[in-house]
Amino acid sequence: MKVLITGGAGFIGSHLAERHLAMGDEVYVIDDLSTGSVANIQHLKVHPEFLYHIDSVNNVHLMAELVDLCDVIYHMAAAVGVRLILDSPVRTIETNIRGTEIVLSLAEVKRKRVLIASSSEVYGKQEQVPFREDDDLVLGATSKARWSYACSKAIDEFLAIAYWKEKNVPTVIARLFNTVGPRQTGRYGMVIPNFVVQALTDADIRVFGDGTQSRCFTHVNDAVDALVAVAAHPDANGQVFNVGSDHEITILELATKIKEMTGSKSRIVLVPYSTAYEEGFEDMMRRVPDVSKLNRLTGYRARVSLEDSLNSIIEDQRARLRERGTLKAVTGN
Repeated sequence: MKVLITGGAGFIGSHLAERHLAMGDEVYVIDDLSTGSVANIQHLKVHPEFLYHIDSVNNVHLMAELVDLCDVIYHMAAAVGVRLILDSPVRTIETNIRGTEIVLSLAEVKRKRVLIASSSEVYGKQEQVPFREDDDLVLGATSKARWSYACSKAIDEFLAIAYWKEKNVPTVIARLFNTVGPRQTGRYGMVIPNFVVQALTDADIRVFGDGTQSRCFTHVNDAVDALVAVAAHPDANGQVFNVGSDHEITILELATKIKEMTGSKSRIVLVPYSTAYEEGFEDMMRRVPDVSKLNRLTGYRARVSLEDSLNSIIEDQRARLRERGTLKAVTGN
């Protein structure tokens, strides 16, 4: 099978490429490196079945060739991360919606199968947990850039479902919940890599808000299991699936756990949202997925524990810091 992964040099995309190569598939990747990195796919470049293009999904001519070649398209390319969303809302909206339009319109020509990577952000300020795929979406005001990402991903979902219903393009949507693991960086506000780097360097571990907000973190290997399973399942057409773990932890508990696991001397410091982001910033207090629909279709369940996930990230970030020569010897790390 031939697989195309947009955003394939990103954190999740690179792990997905790795998995399909291990399955014996031919993998094509396109990534403009706006949030991805060549380092994520460096080890794959020697593989005879791996081909990559440093380019944008907005290059319609190249995308047409790649879509024509491949059997399945994973559309992972997107603007991601709270910091990037707040700093570049125009880029966020245009990248997410325009890229999805291009992928779906090209897939329509020969009815190629498409998996759209969405996000738990689409649930917005929903308070009833766990979140189910058929729950109402509760978004904040349009004056809050925070919600532009959620809205753009919701439109992506509407487009994918419309292409299935109206044009018979086999599409499936995966709503990813806080996927973590090696190769993820804290550059755009991802909490665990940031906490780990702060802990390993004995810097203050900066918890935004009061730390009582909670999340469910999913190891990237579990997320990839789910993506591969639903992308291959014909009964998934036109449907939305939550992809995540149901192990809930507060951000303050997470910071404490990371400090303990790294043996760090860091202080844990609470930082107001208005200082970390912007005045009037709104957050989701709890984000817990109901993954029973995914389980019924594929047998999926999250297998990697939070502790094992954190250990893999700590080792990955420790190696990165050593490469840069910024790991403090005094920490004993």
